[in-house]
Amino acid sequence: QVQLVESGGGLVQPGGSLRLSCEASGRTSRFYTMGWFRQAPGKEREFLAAITWSGRHTYYADSVKGRFTISRDNAKITVYLQMNSLKPEDTAVYYCAADTNSRLGTSESLYDCWGQGTQVTVSS
Repeated sequence: QVQLVESGGGLVQPGGSLRLSCEASGRTSRFYTMGWFRQAPGKEREFLAAITWSGRHTYYADSVKGRFTISRDNAKITVYLQMNSLKPEDTAVYYCAADTNSRLGTSESLYDCWGQGTQVTVSS
C-alpha cells in the first residue's frame, strides 16, 4: 500500500503563491502517475493536474492552466504543485493521488491511492 502525505497548505492573500508537496512512502514506485485534486466546501472534488512518472507528460485543468505547475522528484518520491496568482476561488482542500497503473487521466476513478488533504485558504 502507498501512503501519501501532503504539506504546504495554509493561508495566503489573493495574488500570492504556495507550493504544495506530496511525499509517498510504503509500497512506492517511481513509475506511478501522480495527480492533484481539490475539493471546495459544497462542491465535488475537482481534477487539477497530473504528471507521468518520467515527468515528460503533464496535463492541467483549464481552471489552473498557466497558474499552477506540477512537478516531481523521483529521487525523493515527491510530487509538487506550485500555485501562483492565487484567487479566493482556489480555496479548498487539496489532495494528491497516485495511479498505480501509470495512466494519465483526469478521472478520480483512475487514482487508487489518496492523501489526507491539505487546506489552502486564499483570503485577504
